[in-house]
Amino acid sequence: MTASPPVPPASSPVPPVPSVPVAADPRGGRPPREHRHDIDLIRLLCSVGVILCHTGSAFVNAVGREPSGGAGTYWAGLVADSAGRFAVPLFFAIAGWVVLVGAPPKDGAQLRRRLVRIVLPLAVWTALHLAWGRLRGTNDDPVGDLALDSLFASVRPAYHLWYLYAYIPVVMVLAFVVLVRSGRRPWGLGAALLVLAAAPSLLGDLSRLTGAELPRFGWGFGPYQLIYAVLGAFLLALPAGAAGATGRKRLLWTLVALVALSAVIGYQYRVHYAIPYANVLVALFGAGVLLSLHRLRIPEGLRPRLTRLADASFGAYLVHVLVLGVLTDLFVSPGPSLPSAAALMVAVTAATTLLSFGAALLWGRLGMSRVLG
Repeated sequence: MTASPPVPPASSPVPPVPSVPVAADPRGGRPPREHRHDIDLIRLLCSVGVILCHTGSAFVNAVGREPSGGAGTYWAGLVADSAGRFAVPLFFAIAGWVVLVGAPPKDGAQLRRRLVRIVLPLAVWTALHLAWGRLRGTNDDPVGDLALDSLFASVRPAYHLWYLYAYIPVVMVLAFVVLVRSGRRPWGLGAALLVLAAAPSLLGDLSRLTGAELPRFGWGFGPYQLIYAVLGAFLLALPAGAAGATGRKRLLWTLVALVALSAVIGYQYRVHYAIPYANVLVALFGAGVLLSLHRLRIPEGLRPRLTRLADASFGAYLVHVLVLGVLTDLFVSPGPSLPSAAALMVAVTAATTLLSFGAALLWGRLGMSRVLG
């Protein structure tokens, strides 16, 4: 069990998207709430994109990240991995929209309740992944040591959990700004942010002064993550017709997404694998997908099912690595030709998606979503 790589695969949850206020009822009373079904669709596509990206990554790693190790498996994996790279920017964008526009926190208590909905499943799945690693014999260190390190985010028991260690601080920073602008005095939140800012250097200093080997403090975010959140909130909040709500604009942004995807594939093959999420090509890819779906009208008959699936995406995100690991260990190898590898890629992605969402929907029906996501 080792720390996550510097450029982790795409993996990102966003809790259920709340409704946002629309025009007030002229007869008085509280304004009705608008549910953004287009954002539900984006969340669902991002969740599938995460699974596709991780499946592609498994294929690429199976051949040593080189086409000489197995050209069919490599190219099927590289294309799939690249095709899912839009998910991280858009998940940060949705997170920013929720905090800044969709449902800004009214006070510190409301923010704490929201964070608990992320932290509790994170803790539970950290324990489950550690137990799974012990069962399979893949843990590098004793479970107790890994559990302690995971509290500091110096070890992520599963690589996809890196996002939560960035998502939570991003939400805290944006919420702090919202609360201050609304006239609140969030002293506790400010103190927590100060701890997050000072902890990395503090632990390093203590390690040098005492000679003790202290964990690296991994809670925090990069500038690109905060920028995606803020700019994404701006784009998602645009009124209908301002970005991609007309057919011609949607077509234009779809073309932008396709061209950016081609460029991402070329970059990952020729320049560097895996492409940094701060790369302008990833940003263009994400923007193209977002604006091609912005304010898209979802047929009424599909809306309830779409919302249920979108709400299950967090749980599917948390469990899918376990499912994918089993399937790729069983079926992925360097040998297949490109058509066979592409067909296997589709089959593994589909099976992982169905099993992960099925599990999340099941424990949701059993009332366990608060614990399992």
